[in-house]
Amino acid sequence: MHGLMQDWPLLCHKIIDYAAQQHGQREIISRSVEGPIVRTNYGEVRNRALRLAQALDRDGFELGDRIATLGWNTARHMEAWYGIMGIGAIYHTLNPRLFPEQIAWIMNHAEDKAIFVDLTFMPIIEAIADKVPSLRKIIVMTDAAHMPKESKLDLVCYEDFVGASDGDFTWREFDENTAAGMCYTSGTTGDPKGVLYSHRSNVIHALIGSLPDALDIASNEIIMPVVPMFHANAWGIAMAAPLTGATIVNPGGMMDGASIYELLDTEKVSFTAAVPTVWLMLLAYLEETGKKLPYLNRVVIGGSACPRAMTQKFQDDYDVDVVHAWGMTEMSPLGTLGSLKPEYADFEGDARLDIQEKQGYAPFGVEMKITDDDNVPCPWDGKTFGKLKVRGPAVAKAYFGGAGKEQFDAEGWFDTGDVAHINEYGYMQITDRAKDVIKSGGEWISTIDLENLAVGHPDVQEAAVIGIAHPKWDERPLLICIRKEGKTPGREDILGFMEGKIAKWWMPDDVAFVDEIPHTATGKIQKTELRKQFADYSFPTA
Repeated sequence: MHGLMQDWPLLCHKIIDYAAQQHGQREIISRSVEGPIVRTNYGEVRNRALRLAQALDRDGFELGDRIATLGWNTARHMEAWYGIMGIGAIYHTLNPRLFPEQIAWIMNHAEDKAIFVDLTFMPIIEAIADKVPSLRKIIVMTDAAHMPKESKLDLVCYEDFVGASDGDFTWREFDENTAAGMCYTSGTTGDPKGVLYSHRSNVIHALIGSLPDALDIASNEIIMPVVPMFHANAWGIAMAAPLTGATIVNPGGMMDGASIYELLDTEKVSFTAAVPTVWLMLLAYLEETGKKLPYLNRVVIGGSACPRAMTQKFQDDYDVDVVHAWGMTEMSPLGTLGSLKPEYADFEGDARLDIQEKQGYAPFGVEMKITDDDNVPCPWDGKTFGKLKVRGPAVAKAYFGGAGKEQFDAEGWFDTGDVAHINEYGYMQITDRAKDVIKSGGEWISTIDLENLAVGHPDVQEAAVIGIAHPKWDERPLLICIRKEGKTPGREDILGFMEGKIAKWWMPDDVAFVDEIPHTATGKIQKTELRKQFADYSFPTA
């Protein structure tokens, strides 16, 4: 027997409809690519998204067409997303931090038919457009006054494209399992893989993200998603914010500490989210200037492990709560969040930081387990670690085109490639990527724990750990550090700081100082490049 409830499909355009109806005057503030701060609201964004959908429909774009976006977080980019989804086409976010050749490969794999592009990234499109035969329309997200004056390409002005329609358009209706968005993994191993989100999964993920123990988004929040829309749906904020009616402050392309601080302060931002590298720049700026964060209540930090010292500095020096988070493109992306359950609510000092150092626990909608090499589930005892696997309504069941089948099993579990343990209260902690863990004398050493400890040294800007071959122990850890500007810590300074805080056999065998640590396009430390850089290295004591 079926329940007697209405069949109300979970479609993404219903989110922007709701935002316009219930929170129509709530502002969306963007640092534009052209320079000025631009203010609009949910009502106007919905109106322009309808006009954009009407224009796409008029030009023959239809259900299932992949339409790329190459842009910063702005209101125009949000309008493009909702307009694309509103006709049943698929927004496909491209990461501008990839090499142009990689972007062209991804566009060809997706068979993109059009692209919305910010002025910043026109050189990329100029270089690769003729290498993407499926591409038939290039829409530059600017007005007529700022359109490129000389181009070999047939370009369309965004404001003219939207302005040519009157908005007398009805969102197309289709099944909620229809594809809505596409994002490719960063491709640290092999070619990038396409993750294809549905309308249903996007709406469910927005509801999950809005929960109090998740991102905790409400209409009284002023949110700045520093994490870009091309990085796993801006962690879902581009849909969770309008679903709840929160004010959005978009940073555009200005990601330096001073520019981020300016918006945090002038717009009285209460909540923000980004990867650790962004917050390193902001904290450095605050230290240099002595400025504070009077309006900011909390910050979500994910993308890579949040150093303990960063959490402590935000909370002790600036009275900003830190929520450690973990997720993946394949998970839309939220997987766990470090909100404190009642069991930990009264913890203070180091005891509290010990819990916050974990990636947190899974919200409703994310099932999680760890298994050994024989796929036997491991106990949730906070010590036994194994392969981390997940499933849920916003978790991928396959990659676009069929790649990576080995990561999905018959029961729907997705192998994340992470090694982790989970404690009795459900708090998960990543100990490494499976490919990065160091096996020394038959025992595993967590590179993440060593990196977080090293960054706690007051003179260390950033740290990475890789395994180096050892004639006796198979592998031993090499600590690679960037010194803070004007500081000159040596090997013994760093190792002395770490001594006594970890097991003796975990101690790095050596420390190397570099000017730069390579990162992937999504801000993670690129250990494949570090291994190449130190391919000829051998320990002095080996």
